[in-house]
Amino acid sequence: MEKTVYIGALTHCYQRTEDHGVVFYKVSDYLLYFTIYCVLARRYKLRVLKLALMADHVHQAVIEEKRGDLSRFVGQVNATFSREYNAAVGRKGALWETPYGRAYKRGDKAVRTCLVYLDNNPVERKLVLLAENYRWNFMAYAKSNHPFSERIRLRNASMPLRRALKQVQILHSQGRYLPYRLLQRLFSSLPSDKEREQLIDFIISTYSIIRYMEAIRYFGSYEEEVLAAHATTGSEFDIQEGFIGKSDACYGQMTGLLLRKKRIQDIHQIWTLSLAEKRQLFSFLRQNTSVMGAQIAAFLHLPLASVGGNN
Repeated sequence: MEKTVYIGALTHCYQRTEDHGVVFYKVSDYLLYFTIYCVLARRYKLRVLKLALMADHVHQAVIEEKRGDLSRFVGQVNATFSREYNAAVGRKGALWETPYGRAYKRGDKAVRTCLVYLDNNPVERKLVLLAENYRWNFMAYAKSNHPFSERIRLRNASMPLRRALKQVQILHSQGRYLPYRLLQRLFSSLPSDKEREQLIDFIISTYSIIRYMEAIRYFGSYEEEVLAAHATTGSEFDIQEGFIGKSDACYGQMTGLLLRKKRIQDIHQIWTLSLAEKRQLFSFLRQNTSVMGAQIAAFLHLPLASVGGNN
């Protein structure tokens, strides 16, 4: 039976990957998804109050003004991202689990609780101590257009950074997202981590369609929203959110370890490894980290049963 659609009500959408494994390994993964999301949200005229990108799932708090637009939007975001992602990593098939979770929030208290819950997802997963310190819930961008980097001063910027800023502005003005190949070229051309951080902030601030002020109005001010996030985790009883382990920090740690030890050249290669190769990496990570088996399996997209169901 089709769910009732409440036009004009805030909708909390939750979507996991098809195999419940990691999808966002690199900064380019996040930026590809974010620019696709923002381009299409503008096209569908959705009011996005919150968006949180986690390693293996996505949360969004959205208001649709026309029946069916949200479902069509989610479908197109998923299809576009999957096409780009699959081509880049060498995989085929579905990337996102369907149907996605959806819950309507009516009344200011329910909306506030939902917004705090999305802000605090990275805190609950022990990625940061404070919600505003996580880049990919975009909370800090309500206060600054460069919250994680120094302000760009063009007179001091390198020529590659100037060219990158111009390229981002052109594609944004044309209503186009930033594909992998372009992201790789732009970031590889920059001479320093400082400028790479500046470019990330610039891309997010340029493309963002998140209605920060509309979300803030439920709290009174940005400072009050931050205090609410610090005081409570929020809650979500209408969507069954699945968790593996107690922290997602292990995914970044495993990525760093595999690259440092040269067990893999590019983290996206995980997708195309044979079952035997994935088992070898599973054993290596089991021996060299304290990460639980289920999270190593999710990281490697390896059926847990294939390694004895060892948690």
